[in-house]
Amino acid sequence: MDEKKAFFCFQGIQKQFCLEIIRFLGIIIKYERGMTMAFESLTERLSKAFRNITGKGKLTEKNMEDMLKEVRLALLEADVNYKIVKDFLEHVRIKALGQDVYSALNPSQMVVKIVRDELVALLGEKEAKIQYKESGITVVMMAGLQGTGKTTSCGKIARLAKNRENRKPLMIAADVVRPAAVEQLKVLGNTIGVEVFDLGVEHPALTVVREGMKYARANGYDTVFIDTAGRLHIDEQLMNELREIKAEVKPDEILLTVDAMTGQDIVQVAKAFHDTLQVSGLVVTKMDGDARGGGVLSVRAMTQVPVKFVGQGEKVDEMDYFYPDRMAERILGMGDLLTFIEQAQEKMDMESTQKTAERMMQGQFTLEDMLVQYEQMAKMGPLGNMMKMIPGLNQFAGQIDEDKAGNEMKRQKAIIQSMTKEERQDPSILRSSRKNRIAKGSGTTVQEVNKLINSYEKMKQMLKQMAQMQKSGRMPNVNAMKKAQKQAMQMNMRYPMGTKRRW
Repeated sequence: MDEKKAFFCFQGIQKQFCLEIIRFLGIIIKYERGMTMAFESLTERLSKAFRNITGKGKLTEKNMEDMLKEVRLALLEADVNYKIVKDFLEHVRIKALGQDVYSALNPSQMVVKIVRDELVALLGEKEAKIQYKESGITVVMMAGLQGTGKTTSCGKIARLAKNRENRKPLMIAADVVRPAAVEQLKVLGNTIGVEVFDLGVEHPALTVVREGMKYARANGYDTVFIDTAGRLHIDEQLMNELREIKAEVKPDEILLTVDAMTGQDIVQVAKAFHDTLQVSGLVVTKMDGDARGGGVLSVRAMTQVPVKFVGQGEKVDEMDYFYPDRMAERILGMGDLLTFIEQAQEKMDMESTQKTAERMMQGQFTLEDMLVQYEQMAKMGPLGNMMKMIPGLNQFAGQIDEDKAGNEMKRQKAIIQSMTKEERQDPSILRSSRKNRIAKGSGTTVQEVNKLINSYEKMKQMLKQMAQMQKSGRMPNVNAMKKAQKQAMQMNMRYPMGTKRRW
């Protein structure tokens, strides 16, 4: 089976697994969480805005204005700059009038598409990545205030360069103001397998950088990441040091780390650094925290500096490239299938996944395969985060109790692991005595064992249908990835956020 097709198959399987977990475990519960992820409140408010025009035969001036009012409130509550909001709504209104949306048979589809396109334009049209040199050393200078995650981001981006771009990176520990920063970078370097050059904190930052560049040239490194010092606030001493380093190494990229939780302060910090250093890109950190996200939506329009990376957690693999179109679709509740597939490719056992997908596409599915799928899902991280990226399931993501989900998935794995090899291959042989033994061995109940078997039977039936689709030539071809994302967007426009779907 083709690798991409295997992962497309995996996405379909995982979607069904998520649904079965939701049904089986009753994970969808109403509860108040201590904090929300960035853009979650914005997504909910936009959902309300689009509900106002869902089901309307035509778009009138009144319901259009009502919808735009809700969008305006949603953006302002998300801490988007007022001028940006005003321009954004004007563009939506002009496009709606210009495309005859008022007379369209399904105005909600058209308006959602227009809002999506304007969000993409606001976020930057297309992704902006590091432009690596084909020969010589690409130098990336990291800058930012203390507390924004600059040192951690340096390590995470170096890991991306090594693993995804096949670069040979070196990190230079030039933050000699904060002694812990040098040790922190060395620990990160050891974790991700990237060498760190340092001279301790006894030498000036400029000397460390100068010697580090000599070391990089002598040892064949093609990419250098320089972790510079930060301050609690912008001051002349900090800027002078950064100017000196920039003049010394003439970096190809200057990346500024900004904290998503600081809201509109992102714009002010980015402006100050950009005026001094001509920053080439932003690294937005703490997108997994209690951030409203408005600063991210405002910063590019206000500074013309693109967001290049987004950090969504503390782990070294929780940093990714910033894709404006994917972010816009996630804000609108459309999921993010491409990022899901990319993360699966990076985090999963690819050989095992392909073999399992091939067996499933041949209609072969055992409880052993089910156990493998649970283990692969665990590698993908929290269930809620994974569901956000799968079109059709993202509406449930905010209702997931991650602790309960994790514990219950462990119980299901324990049930399967308490079975003999014969029982895993053919659960039809399970009778009362066997089920009692499995329940005792796994610390569960017979009722839970029965529920797991019922979920397995549903999954098996679904996979048989997928196998039949493949044999009849109705499965997506190798080039179906982009098409799948587009279809997902169309599906969400057909059923705008807030409308109920039947599964």
